[in-house]
Amino acid sequence: MSATAHQPTRPDSQHHTEPDPHRPPPASARALWRLRAYVRPHAAVMIASLFAAVIAIGLSLTIPLVIRELIDGPIADGDRGTLLVLGLLAIGLGVLEALFIWFRRWVQSAAIFDIESALRRDLYARLQELPMAFHAKWQSGQLLSRVTTDLTAIRMFAGFGAIFLVVNILQLITVTALLLHMYWPLGLVVAASAVPIVWLSMRFEKAYTVVTRRVQDEQGDLATLVEEASVGYRVIRSFGRAGYAADGFDRAADALYRTSLEKVRISARFWSFLGVVPNLAVVVVLLLGARAVGEGELTFGTLVAFITLMLSLVWPVTVLGVILAMAQEAMTASARVFEIFDTEPAIVGGVREVADPRGHLRFEGVEFRFPDQDPDEPSILRGLDLDVVPGETVAVVGATGSGKTALTALVPRLYDVTSGRVTIDGVDVRDLTLPHLRSLVATAFEEPVLFSMSARENIALGRPDATDTEVAEAIDVAQAGFVHDLPFGLDTRIGEQGMSLSGGQRQRLALARAVLAQPKVLVLDDTLSALDVHTEALVEEALRRVLSDTTAVIVAHRASTVLLADKVALLQDGRITHVGQHRDLLAHVPAYRALLTSEDSLAGASS
Repeated sequence: MSATAHQPTRPDSQHHTEPDPHRPPPASARALWRLRAYVRPHAAVMIASLFAAVIAIGLSLTIPLVIRELIDGPIADGDRGTLLVLGLLAIGLGVLEALFIWFRRWVQSAAIFDIESALRRDLYARLQELPMAFHAKWQSGQLLSRVTTDLTAIRMFAGFGAIFLVVNILQLITVTALLLHMYWPLGLVVAASAVPIVWLSMRFEKAYTVVTRRVQDEQGDLATLVEEASVGYRVIRSFGRAGYAADGFDRAADALYRTSLEKVRISARFWSFLGVVPNLAVVVVLLLGARAVGEGELTFGTLVAFITLMLSLVWPVTVLGVILAMAQEAMTASARVFEIFDTEPAIVGGVREVADPRGHLRFEGVEFRFPDQDPDEPSILRGLDLDVVPGETVAVVGATGSGKTALTALVPRLYDVTSGRVTIDGVDVRDLTLPHLRSLVATAFEEPVLFSMSARENIALGRPDATDTEVAEAIDVAQAGFVHDLPFGLDTRIGEQGMSLSGGQRQRLALARAVLAQPKVLVLDDTLSALDVHTEALVEEALRRVLSDTTAVIVAHRASTVLLADKVALLQDGRITHVGQHRDLLAHVPAYRALLTSEDSLAGASS
C-alpha cells in the first residue's frame, strides 16, 4: 500500500508540529483500525495463525477433561488398559498443542515483519513528499521515534497482542462456561472474580494511554537532542557549551525517566491486582470444592479438572495487563504515525512535461509568504517579475533578508508561490510533474547537505547513471579534486552531514552535484561563499564554460560572482527594481551602489 492512499482526517494536521503530550490523541483506536490496509495482504496468514492458536488452546483445555476421566475411571477402578490409552491420549494432545504453537509462530513472524517493513517504507515515502514547511516545524527526533519506536510497538501488538487478545477472551468465555457446566456454584465464584478485573482494566486503560503518549513524545524529544548534539558538536565545543548541552540532555532524560517510572508503577499496580484476584479465587474454590467432594456433590476427578481448568485462566488473566498495555502503546503509536500520513503534501506535482526544454525561466507577478508567517507581516516577495532567457545567467543581489533564497526556492518548488506564477518555457512549474521539474532544475545551496555515503554517491545523487568521465568533469568544474586525496578516493564514505570536510569542500561537492545533473536551469544560492579567493577564481573560470549552455540564477554577495552573470537583478522590498549590467547599475542606481559599498569584498572589487 502506498502512502498516497491515506486520506486526511484532520485538515490542520500539518500545522500540529508537536502534539500535546499530556492529552492522548483522539480516535487512537481508529488509527489502529486503519492499519487493516497493511494487514489485508497477509489476512490468510493471520487467519491461519489465529486458527492455530485457537486449536492449541482447545487442545490445552481438553487435557484436563482427559485427566478427569483418568482419575474417575481407570485410576479409581484399577483398569490399567484404559489408563494406558487415556495417558497416551493426554501426551498426544500435549504434543499436538506444541506443534500448533510452533506453526502459529512460524507462519506469523514473516507476515508481521512484512507489515512493519511496508509501514516503514510508506512512512519514509510520505516524509519525502512533505514540503520544507513541514520539516522546518517538526523536530527530527520526533520523526525518528515514529519511524523506529512507534513502528516497533505496532509490530509487537500485531504479532502477539492482537491474536492473544482474541484468543484469551475466547479462552476466558469457554473455560467459564465449562466450569459452570461442571459445577455451577464454583463456576459462579470464578465468574464473579472477573468483575473487579474488568473494572480495573477500564481504569488502567485511561491512565496508561496518557502516560504512554508522554513517554513516546519524550523519547522523540530526547532523540532530537542527541541528533542536534551530534550534528552541532563543533559549535558546542567551540563555545565551551558541552556542559550546557549535557545539562539539557540530563533534564530531558530525567523527565523521560520519571514518566517511564510512572508508567511502570501504573502497570505494576494493575498486574499485582490481576495476580491477587485469581489466587484468591483458587483458594475459595479449593475450600468449597473440598467440601463438595466430602459431601459427595463432586467427584475427585472433577475437582482436579476444575482446578486445572481454573489455573489455565491465571495466565490469560495475568497477561491481560501486558496485552492491554501493548494495545495502548500500539494505538498511541498508530495515532502518532498517522499524524504524518494525514499531513497532506502542500506541493503536489502536475501532469505535464516540457517536450523540448530550453530553460526559459520567468517570474510573473510573484508573491510569496511563508506558510506560518504572521498575516500582519508583509509578504517576502510581492509583485516580482524577472525574465531569464535560455542560456542567460542572472545574478540576484539584495540586502540580507530581502528574499533572495526564497526566490531561488520557488524554482524547484521547494515552496510554492502565494500568487503569480513561475514558468519554464511558458509552462507553470506547478503544472509539471515533480520528477520532470527537478530533472530540469538543479540547486546548490549556501549550506550544502551531504549524506553518509561515498563521495561518488554524493556527487551523482541527481544522476546516478553518470559515467566516470562525467563525474570527473563535474569535479573539475567545482575544483573538488581533493576527493582523490581522500583515503579511498571517490569511494571514501563521507561522514554524516559531511562534518569530516571543511565548509569549502562541502560547497564544492554540492556544486559538483548540481553541475553533474546537467540541468536546463541551474540555481546557485551563494554557493561559493566558503571558498578562498584563489579557489573561487578557479571555480568561476570553470563555471563560465558550464553557464554558457545553461540558464542560471545566482544569488551573489561578491563582485567576482556578480561578474559571472550576463545581467544583475536588484531585489528590494520583495520586488526586482532594476535589471541591467553591473557597470550600468553601479553607475546609475544609488541603491545598488550603496549595497555594494556595504560589502567589503564587493566594494573592494568595484573600486
